[in-house]
Amino acid sequence: MFNGVKGLVELGDKAPDFTLPNQDFEPVSLYEVLKKGRPAVLIFFPAAFSPVCTKELCTFRDKMAQLEKANAEVLAISVDSPWCLKKFKDENRLAFNLLSDYNREVIKLYNVYHEDLKGLKMVAKRAVFIVKPDGTVAYKWVTDNPLNEPDYDEVVREANKIAGELVA
Repeated sequence: MFNGVKGLVELGDKAPDFTLPNQDFEPVSLYEVLKKGRPAVLIFFPAAFSPVCTKELCTFRDKMAQLEKANAEVLAISVDSPWCLKKFKDENRLAFNLLSDYNREVIKLYNVYHEDLKGLKMVAKRAVFIVKPDGTVAYKWVTDNPLNEPDYDEVVREANKIAGELVA
């Protein structure tokens, strides 16, 4: 398992497993995704329909061909309800699952949350983890500033690097 300290998920740790409902209320489990032999790209984001989150997820949408080439499965996680995530996914033509951590369990487990973001309590920080099929965290990026975006090309490079290791 991971290092055992709640909320301290580091490189090389086993990623904590979770099951969350997607935008269609279907349960999605991290370890079920990993059983397919594919790395998982976990994208934590503060709020659907906010300008930076919309830009971020649409950028990942536009990089999906590169991520699919790396055989990676993208799971985007926020504390928004499944109904909100469904509308957000449809309006932005997102081709990956949006998971609702409405009860705020996974953001606490991964320690990627803002206690208070402009009056909103317990919303996800912007963060990206790449988890290898064996459950090991191979990449981690977390920011305290919700206006900062990940280096999208770096995420794709890391996913491709992991894909190369799996083939070798």
